[in-house]
Amino acid sequence: MDSSTTAVPVMMNSSSSSSSIDEVFNCGKYSANLNLVKVDSSDPPRPLLIWSPAAAGEFPVVIFLHGYLLQNSFYTQLLRHISSHGFVVVAPQLYSVAGPNANQDISATAEIIEWLSENLCNYLPENVRPNLKKLVLAGHSRGGKVAFALALGKSLSSPIKFSALIGVDPVDGMDKGQQTPPAVLTYAPNSMDLNGAPVLVIGSGLGDVRKNPFFPPCAPRGVNHKDFYNECCKPAHYFVAKDCGHLDVLDDETRGFRGRATYCLCKNGESRKPMRRFVGGVVVAFLRAYLEGDEESLVAIRRGYAKLPVVLQAVDSRV
Repeated sequence: MDSSTTAVPVMMNSSSSSSSIDEVFNCGKYSANLNLVKVDSSDPPRPLLIWSPAAAGEFPVVIFLHGYLLQNSFYTQLLRHISSHGFVVVAPQLYSVAGPNANQDISATAEIIEWLSENLCNYLPENVRPNLKKLVLAGHSRGGKVAFALALGKSLSSPIKFSALIGVDPVDGMDKGQQTPPAVLTYAPNSMDLNGAPVLVIGSGLGDVRKNPFFPPCAPRGVNHKDFYNECCKPAHYFVAKDCGHLDVLDDETRGFRGRATYCLCKNGESRKPMRRFVGGVVVAFLRAYLEGDEESLVAIRRGYAKLPVVLQAVDSRV
């Protein structure tokens, strides 16, 4: 990683079209429909939230995995943002209560993907077709770890076929040497063999900072975004949002006991909106580049002439 990229300034290039580059940070041209799919004898292994564009067409599919002990509904604003740019987004609720072992999360997600291959069309608006040949694995926090584990084929009898991988502030445990099973990180640089699939890793600048003396940081050094990116092979992209917290990707308001806890456990930024908009925008830019061949917005973010909702602490790419 290029350590000289810390505290990256935001600059505009007058030769670039700001409106077309920066629109990824706002909701897209599609209205996004939400379908809540509950579990019964004929339905998926876990409850699902399915976001889809409200327009006829064929769209890539993003599987988004929630963070530890969080609700998939806490990501509504982020997932709506991504879907509005032309993506079907499927967010399972993997568990209500879970211990440190993530093997069941991996197995459950693999079962969900298998179920989607036969059934997803039945839960989408008429004339909306999912393109499962463009399947994206994505997740936040522990969900990011699970997405990487799926991509690497851990705990699976056969690997998941996917087109791109996204880790939003992924976390592999409490500390180096205290990884939760199955351990994903090996601490060997550029060692993750993903058969050439592109990877996006997004980090939070405050994720490794304690909120208070009673709780550890939510994304500790040694098992966080930096370590995941260090092991990625090219093509891979890395962005860290300065002054933003681990849970700042969530909705502006998260309710219930777990929702209230999200304000207390992790060091947060002043507002969730900037980080959430940045994550939504850079995910869309990344997927456009690698699934649609439109690199304009991703290149602008990498080179510092996009108008971003956050200040970047670090930027790096291997292409």
